[in-house]
Amino acid sequence: MPPAERRPSRADLAAAADRTLPAVVAAGLRVLFCGINPGLYSAWTGHHFARPGNRFWPALHRSGFTPRQLAPAEQEELLHWGLGVTNVVERASAAAAELTPTELREGGRRLVADVAEYRPAWLAVLGVTAYRTAFDRPAATFGEQEATLGPTRVWVLPNPSGLNAHFTPTALAESFAALRRAVEG
Repeated sequence: MPPAERRPSRADLAAAADRTLPAVVAAGLRVLFCGINPGLYSAWTGHHFARPGNRFWPALHRSGFTPRQLAPAEQEELLHWGLGVTNVVERASAAAAELTPTELREGGRRLVADVAEYRPAWLAVLGVTAYRTAFDRPAATFGEQEATLGPTRVWVLPNPSGLNAHFTPTALAESFAALRRAVEG
């Protein structure tokens, strides 16, 4: 694990390419959040959504899923609230655009198997384009999906990357809050 006081060098980030991050998952979660794939910064740190500027952790808190904003290094605490995190594609890359449709579809099949094993109540995929490709749902939009994975309901959220300018931090938190309201019924 990198020292907390140091930022990664270009060489550090290049060395993180193709690394994988273990999922934070347990049986019977309320929500399993699913990113597209780890970025290089996350792979370097060993923590999901770790790049400064990624809005996952603030949105999770502001939407009411967690009582305080967690740091990426606290990702295991998600399990205390019945939450988990994984990725469609396991390998790290500089950008999701580097992933092939084949990788996304293979990741979707792996995710179906993971959901069957762990049985979360909800799967929340963070990125509509990745969801469309991974699950062959070209017309999918944000929000709850008609298609389920067995008993697991599916919700598509915006990608929380700071590069996603289509959603402000407030709009992103509101999207997460809509999911939370559905989860809490």
